[in-house]
Amino acid sequence: MSVRRLIAAALLVATASLGVSACTATGAGATSQCDVSGCTVTFDRGVDAKISVLGVDVELAAVQGDIVTLKVAGQEVTVPMGSTETTQGLDLTVREITQEKVVVQLSTGL
Repeated sequence: MSVRRLIAAALLVATASLGVSACTATGAGATSQCDVSGCTVTFDRGVDAKISVLGVDVELAAVQGDIVTLKVAGQEVTVPMGSTETTQGLDLTVREITQEKVVVQLSTGL
């Protein structure tokens, strides 16, 4: 096997392992699951739910029907269910709203 093929195989294995790696973080009343595409944050309702993800503090401020208000780095942003809003360099999409939780997808848009 040639040196080029060995290097290509090693790079493929390294890239594949990075693609499947993920991290989990917890905050006050919130958890996040992150991978290369961004983070999915689950906020508990009825508590002061906040977490730090992608280098930014995110807090669940309010839920009214299908509209979620988040504080991202201290700035309020309102996101309707299923819609995407951008603030502080992050795309925010509300994926789920129940009586117990709110699930939001955060990505850098890269």
